[in-house]
Amino acid sequence: MYLALLVIFLQCSELYTEERVFTFNTVEIKVQPSVKVKNGAPMSIVCHADISKSTDFQLKHNFTIFKDGKLVFMRVSDKGDVQYKISMARSSDTGDYECTVEAGGKVKSSNSLHVWVTGMTKPILTAEKREVLEGEVVKLRCELPEEEPPLYFLFRKIKMNSTPKEKHVFEPYRNFSVVEFSVEEGDNILQFDCFGRRNVKLEYEITEASNKTLVTVREPFIKPTLNAKPSSNITEGDRIQFECSTVVARMRDIEIILQKNKTILNSVRDEKILKYAAVATLEDSGEYMCKVEQGRASKITKLNVVVSELFPQPILAASMSTLDENKELTLSCSISGFRKANFSILRKNSNGDIYLKNSRNLTMRVNVNDTGSYICKAEVKGIVKESKPVGINVYAPVSKPTLSVVSGLPEVVLGKPLWLICRSVMGTPPIAFTFYKGNEVKKTVINDTYATFMDENIGQNDERGYKCDARNNHSTGRKTSNILNITVIVPIVNASLGSVPYGEVENGRDTAFLCSVKGGSWPIHFRIFKKTDHEVLVYEKSENASSILWHKGAVSRQDTGTYYCIASNRANVDVKSHPITITVILAAWQKGVIAAFVLITIAGAVTLTLWWFLCKKKKAKGPSMEMSGSALATNSTSEKLTRQHNDGDYYSGSGYIEDSENHMKSTDESKAPVQKGTETVYSEIRKANNDSVENRHSRIQGHPDAT
Repeated sequence: MYLALLVIFLQCSELYTEERVFTFNTVEIKVQPSVKVKNGAPMSIVCHADISKSTDFQLKHNFTIFKDGKLVFMRVSDKGDVQYKISMARSSDTGDYECTVEAGGKVKSSNSLHVWVTGMTKPILTAEKREVLEGEVVKLRCELPEEEPPLYFLFRKIKMNSTPKEKHVFEPYRNFSVVEFSVEEGDNILQFDCFGRRNVKLEYEITEASNKTLVTVREPFIKPTLNAKPSSNITEGDRIQFECSTVVARMRDIEIILQKNKTILNSVRDEKILKYAAVATLEDSGEYMCKVEQGRASKITKLNVVVSELFPQPILAASMSTLDENKELTLSCSISGFRKANFSILRKNSNGDIYLKNSRNLTMRVNVNDTGSYICKAEVKGIVKESKPVGINVYAPVSKPTLSVVSGLPEVVLGKPLWLICRSVMGTPPIAFTFYKGNEVKKTVINDTYATFMDENIGQNDERGYKCDARNNHSTGRKTSNILNITVIVPIVNASLGSVPYGEVENGRDTAFLCSVKGGSWPIHFRIFKKTDHEVLVYEKSENASSILWHKGAVSRQDTGTYYCIASNRANVDVKSHPITITVILAAWQKGVIAAFVLITIAGAVTLTLWWFLCKKKKAKGPSMEMSGSALATNSTSEKLTRQHNDGDYYSGSGYIEDSENHMKSTDESKAPVQKGTETVYSEIRKANNDSVENRHSRIQGHPDAT
């Protein structure tokens, strides 16, 4: 029974599950009446879910509507669609709408739909004050209460018969904006309005104009009056007086300023009138301006003044503008068409003009200190006018120039540039210096007291001398220096070192070292060094020659080593030779002494050995054989002695022989003892020495530097 109930329950559950199957087909969103709605009209956002079900069962739907990603509507319904109603659409309702439906754990969203509410509400403009003074500001507020930021605002200041002034403001976070307009001179009745603007899908939408706001402007003071007495047209020397006045509503913080070409001539504060007087000059012609300021308000009045010339500018004339010292100079001052004036002649100076004479004319004998600028002044009715300056140059003659080498000595290293300097101790600058090489002009330099010249093209056999001349504007003309001859120093080329004998030298013999160069200017300084653990200078000498010969007598083993030489001259470049090696060896007689000593030692050893051997043999035979063998022994001994003298090439001894190099060599121990004769050994040592000497001489003769 229970089993039957369980089977029935499972079948019912399976049937129930099959009855609850559903799926979303589509989710759609649309706008009524259309996607473009006028501002203030009703609008509905409709979300519809198309769902397929396995059976007809009731399903709860969760509808959510988003605008620009923000939640604006939510509802749970048994039906497949919902409506989001907006009774009066505003521009803030413009945006991208999207609908999402959730049911039974499943979610489906619609596509995005853009809705545009066209038209914006009219902005509201308010002014902080309706009546202001000139120089104050008008503070305005423009508001779009039903719109959402970001918004753009345009404010306009409208004045009769003029172009409106505009101000633009961007407000990213609020729906209103505040600006200030300054009230300027001439503003009477001002009118203000504003506009709002927004950006929709790269398109601009602008509101209608706001309400007009009127602001009345009052003057804090009237425009000033400016007068010139006795007239605005006067003559130099006359006295002129300016008066500037105004009428002020409130006498506080008011200032009156008189200007000419942006230069303030006079000013007063908290007064209604300003006065300024002066003696008129030509420079006083021009436009004058009276300016009244109070706070931000200001008003100006302009007046043009013409000052006629009383007399023209004086003219200073000089008899000469360039002249030699001790010459006579005459200066004359004059006024065209006018003679009644007080004249004075002055010399310009940085510390103040130097008065020379109160007269129309001046004559003086000049020197170089009178070089400078001169002027004259003329005075009529208190008006002083100054002439244009006249330049006077007084010249002293140049002295004979001196030409020398900048480095001091009249010489130059071949391949290096030569710097020359030409000086003239006396003479009024500027001085023109001209350099010559032979009779060829090389360079002209204008300077005060000296000039320099560099010659980079110098040959080894260049024998042309140098000279220079100097001249200025003195009438004596130019003066020429003495001729300067230059010694060209040729740097040293290829130093070499040789010796006689070369290579091996017998102890006690003399040796000669030859250090030579292939080229170079004399004198040449030669130095010969021996290289040990440090450099040792063994010989030095300066010669007017291309080589030196150093004789070194009686060399010893301490003279063995490596030698090289260094040659230098005034080019200050050391040239080093290749090194040579000198080996000091034993002399022939020293080798003979050593050989004789060795031979004597060997002969003594042989004799002692033979004597010992005979004594031992004699003792071994005994007394019985002494008599019978005496004759035999005597014959044997005589025979041996005879053989020793006849066969001198054999010996019995220490087993050593001397080779050609005077060294002791061991003989073959397996051979029978052999003895050499004394004369033969000496002859071989002498031959070895002679061969060695001949070899050394042949090597010296074969060396390229041996000569």
